[in-house]
Amino acid sequence: MKTDKRERPSFKQKQSGQRRQPLSSSTRDGRKKRPLKKEGSSDSFLICGRNSVSEFLKSRGVRRVFLKEGKKDDRLLSLAALAEKQGVPVEEVKEEKLDDMSGGVVHQGIAALLKPYEYADLDRVLADWEGKSPILILLDGLEDVRNLGAIVRTAECAGAAAVLLPKHKSPPVTAAAMKTAAGAFAYLPVCQTGNIRQTLEMLKEKGFWVVGADMDGESLYYDANLKGPLVIVMGAEGKGVSPLTRKMCDFCVRIPMKGKVSSLNVSVAAALLIYEAAKQRDEL
Repeated sequence: MKTDKRERPSFKQKQSGQRRQPLSSSTRDGRKKRPLKKEGSSDSFLICGRNSVSEFLKSRGVRRVFLKEGKKDDRLLSLAALAEKQGVPVEEVKEEKLDDMSGGVVHQGIAALLKPYEYADLDRVLADWEGKSPILILLDGLEDVRNLGAIVRTAECAGAAAVLLPKHKSPPVTAAAMKTAAGAFAYLPVCQTGNIRQTLEMLKEKGFWVVGADMDGESLYYDANLKGPLVIVMGAEGKGVSPLTRKMCDFCVRIPMKGKVSSLNVSVAAALLIYEAAKQRDEL
């Protein structure tokens, strides 16, 4: 049974069941939402695969599409038609060239050059979620971009508000991360933040609770109270949450391990905590 003895100012609790739409230049009420403030925007880069290209075409984040020469199935033809409808140049190339361009990533006959990735502004994310119970995921020292992509994908599917990447302790958003995320970067805000301590202190002042994933956590993740505005802190592969960041957590939770392997992949562990937090919101 979960008990709640927490006493922190609320984030103006209010529930919303609306599905997130692709990030665009405006919201339903007419307020500007994109383009967001550039904070460390990366250079343009290539993504491969039909799902990834499709999602970024929907969000109008594509500069150019590369399509394999020769016979094309209906899916490739529909993607080419969508690109042309948006005025995005479509260039046919030999499949061997597409193989070289993709660098070993499975391309499924299509690749796209994206516009420079723009990190979302955290203050704007918080403003958009005011009156609700947002879930933020802060990545402390993550190194593998594929884990980043997997966590962003899970966070978007579970209805989280954003993923936070400390500027000096996280990998950049790359093509490999986007491929793993299967288009989730087009929908979920990813914020590049500064000092972790200052970021968490600011969020606590706004009514957020901070939970860390730790092998020595004081409670099991499904027994903890994860309701209300929440920051889930995930640590680095093989190292976990850093000692300084752990001190900033209000509490830590652990995942029961019954086998002989001592830990889960960080993206799998993040998925368990994110969905438990989402489930508890559904129970309200």
